[in-house]
Parts: sequence; C-alpha cells; structure tokens
Amino acid sequence: MNNLLPIITGFVLIYALLVLVGGVIGYVKAKSKKSLISGISSGLGLLVAWWLCRIIPIMGLGLATFISLVLFIVFIIRLFRTRSFMPSGMMMVFSLMATVLFSVGLLAAEGFLQ
Repeated sequence: MNNLLPIITGFVLIYALLVLVGGVIGYVKAKSKKSLISGISSGLGLLVAWWLCRIIPIMGLGLATFISLVLFIVFIIRLFRTRSFMPSGMMMVFSLMATVLFSVGLLAAEGFLQ
C-alpha cells in the first residue's frame, strides 16, 4: 500500500487543478462570480491538501477527502436545480470518484488496508 500514496497524492493535484480551472471557466462562460470564488477557494484548499499529503499524508488526505465530499454534495444540489448534466453532473461524478479515491488513500495511510 505504500506505492498507493504517491499515486493518490498526484490525483489530489490533478483534482485541485481541475476544480481551479473549472471555476475560471464558469466565470468566463457564464460570468458566474459564485463559480469563480468557489472554484478558486476549493482549488486552493485542495492544493494545500496536496502539499500536506507530501508532509503529513493523513492530514492532507483527510482535507482532500473532506473538500471533495463537500463538492460532491454541492454538485448534486446544482444538478437537481439545473437538471443539466454539464457541468454539474460531470463535476459530481469527478467529485465522487475523488472522494472514494482519497478515502481509500486515507485508510491506507492509517494502516487499515494492509
């Protein structure tokens, strides 16, 4: 399971960049300040989680799991409000996959998956 941590840490960075870019695209396309603010704040939080994963893996993965879970819930709500799969549904799926992946990494880092 030690080989899993660097891979999951890389996915935290990828997800952070995806969230950041998504917030900027939401602002550019729809002039949504909400998307810009939530994308930048969530993306920066995930970048902090990525940085922490490299120093204190349990703390970094815990933060990444929490942020991705919150984003999953937010995108479920947006999907039901807009009834449009793009972009809410797509980000909901990415957030669910990230939450599961980061949770597995957290369990591995804590020694539950050996």
